[in-house]
Amino acid sequence: MEAAAAILGLLFVLFVLAGVFVTVKAVKAAKRGVDRTVAQARRTVEDTSLRARQFAQPGVVGELAQLRLSLRTSMRATQEALYGASSDDASLSEAIGLFERLSAHGHELDDELRRLEREPDRATIATRLPELRERLEQITHSAESLRWAARDRARKFADDDLASLSDQIDVEAGALRHWTRVDDATDPLREPVQPPADGPSRARSAGGAQDAAGARAGRSTAGGGRSGAPAPEDPPAITARDPRTQPSYPWQKAPRRTEGTPT
Repeated sequence: MEAAAAILGLLFVLFVLAGVFVTVKAVKAAKRGVDRTVAQARRTVEDTSLRARQFAQPGVVGELAQLRLSLRTSMRATQEALYGASSDDASLSEAIGLFERLSAHGHELDDELRRLEREPDRATIATRLPELRERLEQITHSAESLRWAARDRARKFADDDLASLSDQIDVEAGALRHWTRVDDATDPLREPVQPPADGPSRARSAGGAQDAAGARAGRSTAGGGRSGAPAPEDPPAITARDPRTQPSYPWQKAPRRTEGTPT
């Protein structure tokens, strides 16, 4: 009885632990989904505000907004291209590592541009703009190089796979159109070939054929030595018709009379 109670208690504890584990996993997954949704919404709001600031505030403030928007767009496109293709191509892991290092410089530049937006000294911002623009071009150029290299690699693999698939389809199409039978020993529908007869069997066959021919000749000779009546197999003799019994037609000439023929 005590053993059964202990087993039931152990099972209850296991069920409780499993429930807690599942609940924690579900809460973490929901938290990740919420965080992802919040981050995406925040990015959308920031991008919209940057576009509005770019057109609504000309000058250094609008140029700062344009630089930030260009940086965010280029880095986000590169991130999507690399992480999207990494599931199919494991060789992009090194490229992803390089992009993460580049992302650190991108975040640093974005933070600096954000701080300059709140800077009241417009002259200082104007003196810093060439340097910031040069850093931005360097970062975006590196990001574009990684992005287009990954896209070219994926397109090359797709072209190679398409070419191989086209060759296989051409071969299969040719095989489907080739309906002429080939005399192949491995063909299961090939007619069986009789093996050649050996010497003794061939001699026996030839002897049997000669015996059959001799028997037929003997029967023919025996039939001819009986009586003058034709054999049943012989065709009946053809008797010439009497000209006097033939019907006459008006377009025919009268038959010529010979001597001794009564008129």
